[in-house]
Amino acid sequence: MNVATVSVAAIGRRRRVAGAAAAAAPAGPTQAHCFSTEHGHHALLVDGSRIYDVPESFATQLMDAASREGPAAERQLLAALGLDRPAAIGPHIGPHIDTPAVNAIALAVSQHCNLGCGYCYAEGGSFGSEAQHMPWDVARAAVDRLLDSVAPGGTARIAFLGGEPLLNRSVLRQTTEYATAQAAVKGQGLQFAITSNATVLNAEDAQFLAAHGFAATISMDGERELHDALRPTLGGTGSYDRIVARLPPLLALQGSTPLPGFQPMQVTARVTITPLHRHLRATIEHLMALGFHSVGVSPSLSARDSTLQLAEDDMHHLLAQMIDCAQAFEQHTLRGEHYPFANMLGALRELHRGTHRPLPCGAGAGYLGVAADGELSACHRFVGDERAAMGSVQGGVDDAARAVWLAQRHVDRQQPCASCWARYLCGGGCHHEVLHRGRVACDFIRGWLDHCLHAYVRLAEQRPALFR
Repeated sequence: MNVATVSVAAIGRRRRVAGAAAAAAPAGPTQAHCFSTEHGHHALLVDGSRIYDVPESFATQLMDAASREGPAAERQLLAALGLDRPAAIGPHIGPHIDTPAVNAIALAVSQHCNLGCGYCYAEGGSFGSEAQHMPWDVARAAVDRLLDSVAPGGTARIAFLGGEPLLNRSVLRQTTEYATAQAAVKGQGLQFAITSNATVLNAEDAQFLAAHGFAATISMDGERELHDALRPTLGGTGSYDRIVARLPPLLALQGSTPLPGFQPMQVTARVTITPLHRHLRATIEHLMALGFHSVGVSPSLSARDSTLQLAEDDMHHLLAQMIDCAQAFEQHTLRGEHYPFANMLGALRELHRGTHRPLPCGAGAGYLGVAADGELSACHRFVGDERAAMGSVQGGVDDAARAVWLAQRHVDRQQPCASCWARYLCGGGCHHEVLHRGRVACDFIRGWLDHCLHAYVRLAEQRPALFR
């Protein structure tokens, strides 16, 4: 989905700088993060996400300035090297984001699910209300509003979620076909996505998703015993065997030729990490072996069953497991082998692109969630939550509510985010998780990003083709 970002020159071309003298500069939040690899000493400049190769003496000075004298001293050193270019996001600009046009929606076509996952933030797909399916008139109105806000030549994005979206298969297909026809008339591009548990997936579904170039995400939590413990049916039986039996037609169509105007379908497995995940590398390699294009993981931080959400101590163990998986990715990549660990590949691409953002995602900006009854919210996780209400497809988007949301959720207004070196790579963390749980993941996020920075430098030196 769309992410609110400010453009910047890519950091893939790392710069090298010489030593520095000092010059006066104003105080402000942390300006840099220094780290070392076997290729030398490096500094990430926070505002703008720029990586420089620096002399050891400068890295030492910068770290000392940050720890003893504060941001003003950091700015002095950076200014002396000519690295104090105008702020891209930071305090010189202020915590303000223009309200952009909506170009992406997530349709909760089925607020009902046939699984009983204990960690489900959506309370079994119903979001705490009566289970329901989205009627066709609501889906059509949502598509019409979306396409009306996207300029000719632009691209609209539609995701189908739930609950289990394939439980409302007819509306999913009708919406896809309608949006495809309307976008063609308007001269717009379209991208589709779906997140499914695959328990009712059939061969016709697979063909339909492939034809329309869906980015398909299948929720699976690992090996049979682990998956069945976390993702049972409503009757309490396991769902692993049922899913695996239904996957082959979908996986076989990855990369097949779609209808004109669409990209080939990719299928990703998504693992929700709980305290039961003790051997993450084995888990993701098990899913890779099933044939998924990629495997990504996300921590359980806001679960209805609190025993299935990660405590702060669990986050330390998760970081160690993530780094183990990242090291496997790096080793395979250096040998020219494919290792589809989505979290690592995504982080490397973001670093190479020089992504820096005042928000963690496009929620409430270019992206809105649509409930089954047509109510709009900041994202698909906030169905029925008044804190993130953004209007309705019947009455229109509430741009005033969006503007307030974006101003309040700006990372420079969050604490302790405003002084964190990772703030513009992280964007402040998932809004839903932060509002429900607080900032229990900050050390994990910083540790993960620090490891990714090290790996990025090593891979850029040894496998530069990865970034072309």
